[in-house]
Amino acid sequence: MAGDPYEALGVSSTASAEEIKKAYRRIVKTDHPDLTDDPAAATRFKAASAAYDLLKDAEQRRRFDAGEIDAQGQERMSRRWHQHAGGNPFGEGPSHGGGDPDLSDVFADLFGHRAGARGAGPFGGFGGFGGARGDMRGQDVRYALTVDFMTAVQGGRTRITLPQGGTLEVAIPKGVHDGQAIRLRGKGEPGLGRGDAGDAYLTVSVAEHPHFRRDGDDIHLVLPITLDEAVLGAKVAAPTIDGKVNLTIPKGATSGQKLRLRGRGVNGGDQHVELRIVIPPKVDPELAEFFQEWRKSHAYDPRQGM
Repeated sequence: MAGDPYEALGVSSTASAEEIKKAYRRIVKTDHPDLTDDPAAATRFKAASAAYDLLKDAEQRRRFDAGEIDAQGQERMSRRWHQHAGGNPFGEGPSHGGGDPDLSDVFADLFGHRAGARGAGPFGGFGGFGGARGDMRGQDVRYALTVDFMTAVQGGRTRITLPQGGTLEVAIPKGVHDGQAIRLRGKGEPGLGRGDAGDAYLTVSVAEHPHFRRDGDDIHLVLPITLDEAVLGAKVAAPTIDGKVNLTIPKGATSGQKLRLRGRGVNGGDQHVELRIVIPPKVDPELAEFFQEWRKSHAYDPRQGM
C-alpha cells in the first residue's frame, strides 16, 4: 500500500475505529476479487486491506499519525539521513571533513537494535563499525479466502494453494464473519538474517447459503408451511445450522409470523424462523369448492383500514 491509508478506506483521519471497520467491510463487499473481475476493484481492495490492517490497531494508528511509521507499518528513517543545507548528510551539524561519523544510532533505527560502544555497527571493518547484524522481520502477506456458509458458522479446516506454490492447511474459527482476517503467524515472507518471518493474513469472504441468512450471531430462515398446517397448527421439522429440530406451528399461523429458536444461532445466538404459507401447486376442485362454500358465511377483509 502506498499513499494515505485513510484515503484508501475513504474516511477522514478523525474517523472512529467503528467507522474505519464499516468502511473496510463496505469495500470488501463491493471490490473483493471473488465478486468482480474489475482490475481496478482488485487494486482498491488490496489497498483497503493493507490500510485496515494498519489502522485497526490503535497503537499502530497512533504511531502512523505521529509520523513514526509509514503506510506500510515500517519505521521511518532517522532524520540523520537527510542532508541539511550546508551540512553533513550523516548528522545535523556542519561537515568538518575529518573522521568517520558515528552511524550506530542510525543503523539501530533501521535494523531494530542498538549498536554497542562507539565503533560498533552493521559494517565490519569500515571506519571502525563492525559486529552487529542487520536482522529484519519479513514482510506480511495477504490473501483472499472464500469459505462456505456452514464452515464459517461451525468452524472447520480448509486447504489453500499459495501463489508461490505449495499448500497450507488453515483452521477456520467457529463463527468467522464476512470481512474478518485470519492471522497465520510466521507464514509470510522470510526475514532477513535472524529476523522472524512475517505473518499471513487471510481476508474471509463467506459464501451465501440458499436458506440461512446471518445477522451478527443470529440466524434467519424462511420456512414454508402448508395451508392446513397454518390453519390447524402442526409440528414440523425445521433446519438449523446444527441439524433439524421440531418446531411447533401455532394454530392460525400467518405468513410473515416469526418464531424464535433460542440458542440455535452462532455462538449462543438465536435462530429466527419466518413462516410462509405455500398454496398447493395445483388447486384441486375439492379445495376450491370447500372455500367457495366457506367464503359465503366466513368472508373477512384483511385489508380493511388500508
